[in-house]
Amino acid sequence: MYKVIKYFTDLHDKDHPYNVGDTFPRAGIEVAEERLKELAGSDNKQGTPLIKLVEEKKPASQKAPAKRTAAKTSTKK
Repeated sequence: MYKVIKYFTDLHDKDHPYNVGDTFPRAGIEVAEERLKELAGSDNKQGTPLIKLVEEKKPASQKAPAKRTAAKTSTKK
């Protein structure tokens, strides 16, 4: 998933405006890997990165279970 880091209008999507914080691409639009690289780098008309890759956060219920360690037992005599 990509997030917009600088406002731009997508010339490949009928000049659709993207504001900072928007998800790119918008729902229902497919974008080629080459276009993602172009917008994430400086090889675009603005000459600066416009989007950045962000990792999707998993819901708390899907996190890996915590490691459990055996409890220490004391041996008193």
